[in-house]
Amino acid sequence: MAVYTDVSDEDIARFVAEYDIGRVVSFKGIAEGVENTNFLLHTDQAPFILTLYEKRVNPDDLPFFLGLMDHLSSKGLNCPTPIHGTDGVALRRLCGRPAAITSFLQGMSPRRVLPHHCAGLGDALASLHLAGQDFENYRPNSLSVKAWRPLFESCGAGTDEVMPGLSAMIASELDYLEANWPAKLPAGVIHADLFTDNVFFFPGQDEVSGLIDFYFACNDLLAYDVAICLNAWCFEPDNSFNVTKAQNLLANYNRTRPLSEDEIAALPILARGSALRFLLTRLYDWLNTPEGALVTPKNPREYINKLRFHQKVTSPGAYGIGDA
Repeated sequence: MAVYTDVSDEDIARFVAEYDIGRVVSFKGIAEGVENTNFLLHTDQAPFILTLYEKRVNPDDLPFFLGLMDHLSSKGLNCPTPIHGTDGVALRRLCGRPAAITSFLQGMSPRRVLPHHCAGLGDALASLHLAGQDFENYRPNSLSVKAWRPLFESCGAGTDEVMPGLSAMIASELDYLEANWPAKLPAGVIHADLFTDNVFFFPGQDEVSGLIDFYFACNDLLAYDVAICLNAWCFEPDNSFNVTKAQNLLANYNRTRPLSEDEIAALPILARGSALRFLLTRLYDWLNTPEGALVTPKNPREYINKLRFHQKVTSPGAYGIGDA
């Protein structure tokens, strides 16, 4: 359960009094998420999300995250909007933690991803990239290619305990990616963590109702964000790749923001990089999360299998775009 900091009724009441959002009716912890403490907050005016930013989040990054959500919302993208206090300030402190209240989005994450969900995702992701083009703040991707080798080295000897030979596999993949990673593709603001639990739909509808959790957002290659979504949305539970889902995602993205020929050609290596990034962060958490922790780490084996798939891809046609 992602509630790391206890908050009393009195703490909540004092905090909400700094806003013009009404009187607190109820609040309860939200189990989803692994980085921060989240509460569903109801006042007599509306529901909201209250987030306390925990130690894994750099407080210096918070103005970027909150400013980005304000910016994207002003551009018409449906995402949480930071609520500003009566003094105009959105970022405050609660129980010794940086904290903010954001608007509550209607909708729900898909329990089973279908091709029409991937089509809606493609539209929404491209719209996010377009809306972020004139966002003036900048945050480098702290989990891009330059960070992968240090992260791997920090996992130490435990890597081969997860799977024999995994250390050699990762070392070889790092050599390849570091030597071949593209640098001159279109870049801008990316979400960087657009997994299924961060995308909302209304039941029975194809259109995305909202995007949430912008706390990995940064500046990087736009097509890398697409590759993250290919990994997160287009594999089946048995780890087989569903090209129909990928076709829907890429076709609808391409309709809203056309991918360049260079971006399409780079999709196989970007997908490999995305798979390695999430393999490494899951591996690190798997080896370093203490017993009895509130959050159960995700098994890195899922992304080992995804990486193996992408290593065999020879052209973007395998994803349903470009030359087959």
